[in-house]
Amino acid sequence: MPTFFAKDRIIAPPGFNRWRVPPASIAIHLCIGSVYAWSIFNPPLMKLHGVVASAADDWTLSEVTWVFTVAIVFLGLSAAVAGKWLERVGPRLVGSVSACCWGGGFLIGGVGILTHQLWLLYLGYGVVGGIGLGLGYVSPVSTLIKWFPDRRGMATGLAIMGFGGGAIIGAPLKEALMESFYQSPHYLGTVESVELTTESGRRFANVDGQLLEVVIVGKNETSQMLVEEQEGVYVVGTGRTGVAETFVTLGLAYFVVILIAAFSYRIPAANWQPAEWTPPIEGQAGAMITSHNVTADVAIKTPQFYLLWIVLCFNVTAGIGVLGVAKTMISDIFGTTLPLIVTSSFAATFVLMTSVFNMIGRFAWSTVSDYLGRQRTYAIFFALGTVLYLAISFLVWVHSQRPSPEGLVGFYAVMMVIFSMYGGGFAAIPAYLSDLFGTKYVGAIHGRLLTAWSTAGVLGSFAITYLRDHSLRAALSDVAAKIDSAQFEKTFGAPLAELPALVAKKTVTLPKLMSLLPPGTVDPSSTLYSSTMLTMAGLLVIAFVANWLVRPVDPKHHWVEK
Repeated sequence: MPTFFAKDRIIAPPGFNRWRVPPASIAIHLCIGSVYAWSIFNPPLMKLHGVVASAADDWTLSEVTWVFTVAIVFLGLSAAVAGKWLERVGPRLVGSVSACCWGGGFLIGGVGILTHQLWLLYLGYGVVGGIGLGLGYVSPVSTLIKWFPDRRGMATGLAIMGFGGGAIIGAPLKEALMESFYQSPHYLGTVESVELTTESGRRFANVDGQLLEVVIVGKNETSQMLVEEQEGVYVVGTGRTGVAETFVTLGLAYFVVILIAAFSYRIPAANWQPAEWTPPIEGQAGAMITSHNVTADVAIKTPQFYLLWIVLCFNVTAGIGVLGVAKTMISDIFGTTLPLIVTSSFAATFVLMTSVFNMIGRFAWSTVSDYLGRQRTYAIFFALGTVLYLAISFLVWVHSQRPSPEGLVGFYAVMMVIFSMYGGGFAAIPAYLSDLFGTKYVGAIHGRLLTAWSTAGVLGSFAITYLRDHSLRAALSDVAAKIDSAQFEKTFGAPLAELPALVAKKTVTLPKLMSLLPPGTVDPSSTLYSSTMLTMAGLLVIAFVANWLVRPVDPKHHWVEK
C-alpha cells in the first residue's frame, strides 16, 4: 500500500499531455472551495430548535461564524506543514488524506449538529475539515506550477480557480439538500389567537394547560425564513432545518470526488520543461522574475517573505470576514427595507455570485499578472479595493436614509468587483512567490505563507462579528428608546427594563422593534456593517505599502546545487 501512494508511481511518461492535470486540480478545489459557501449554513445553524426563527437555546451568529474561522486557521497551519511533506511524498498521498479529512470533517460536524454539541462542529468541520482544506489546497498549486513554468500566473489561476468557484456548486447544492430535508415546526396560529406569556426572556404558549416554548414570526420576518411560511406562533423543537442531514450527504460526496481526483494526478519527470520553451534569463525577463531558487528554510529569513505575508494576510482579512457572513450580511442590510426583493433565496444567490466573481477573478487577474507583473497587479487590488470599501459604507448610509433598489444594485456591483480582486490576490500569490524564490521549492514556501490565511481568518471574523455586535447593541438601544414602554410590554410580555434579557433569548430582535415604529423611521439595520467596511479599507492601505516595498531577493539567498 505505501508504494501505491509513492511519488515515483505518478511520474508522467514521455509525451504526456500536461493539460490532463488541471481537471483533477480543479475538481479538488471545487470540493474544498465549498467552504466559501459557509454562510449558507449560518441561518439554519442559528435556528436548529426554532427552525422558522432563532429560539432561546439556539446558537448565535458569532458562535457559528467562528466554525468557519477555525477551518481557515487549520487550513493555513496544515498547509504550512504539508508544503515540505508534499514535495517528499507527492500529491497523490496528500490528496487522499485531504479526502479523508474534508469528508470526515463533515460527518463529525453532522453528528455535532444532531446532538447540538457545538464543540463537535468545531472539531469536525473546523479542525479535521480545516486540515483537509490545507492539504487539498497546496497539492494542486504546486503540481500545476511544475507543469506550467512558462505560464505561472495562468497555472496558479487554474489551480485556485476551482477553490473560488466551489460555492457556485456548493451554495445551490446545500440549499437544495437542506430544503429536501426540511420539516416545518408545529404551527399554533396567529399571535392574537394564542395565549402567550414571557418567563426569563423566553416566550411560552398555553396549550390545554401546558406551557410550550414558542417562537414568534412577524410579518416583516417571513421573508427571512428558511422556507417561507405564514406569520404567527410556532412550537420550539418540533421541526428540523435539514442542515445535519446535508452535512452527512456532502461529507460522503466530497470524499469520493477528491479521492478520484487525487488518483488522477501525474507529476513531470525531473528536469522536464515544455517543448520550445527557454527559461527566462534574469534581467531580461524582468527584474522581479528570478531564474534561481531559494529553499523554504532560507525564504522565511528574507524580508520579501514577510512583506508578501502582510500582503496576503490583509488582502484576505478584507474579504474573508465578509464571505463568512455573506448571506446574513445582505439580509441584515437590505432584508427589512426591501423584503420583497431580498428573500432567503435572493441572499443565497448573492453567495453564489460572490463565488462566481471570486472564481473569475482568480483566473482573469492571475493571467493579467503575467503581462502587468505581480507587483503592479497587487497595487491595483489595494488602491481600487480601498476606494470600493469606502464606497460601500457610503452606499449603505444613503440607503438607510432613502431605501431603494438602486442602493442594492450599487452594493451588489461593488461587492462583485471586490470579490474578483480577492480571488485574484489568492491566485497570483504562488506566481509572485515563484517570481521571487523560483519554482523548485515554491510548494513548501507557499504552504508556509498560507499561515497568513490562518491569521486573516481570525482577524476577519473577529472584526466582522465584534464590530457588527457592537453596532447591533447600539441600534437596539436607540430603537427601543423610541418605543412607548406600554406598547413594548404589551408586545413582548415584559417591561422595557428587561431588554437585555429579551435580546439574549432572541425574543426581541431589531426587525421586531422596527415593526413598532411609524413607517418612514430610519432603519439602522443597513449600517450594521459600516464600521467593518471602513476597517477593511484601512487594512488595504497597509497592504499597498507592503507590496510597494517588495524588491528582488538578494543573490546570497540563492540555492546552489552541490
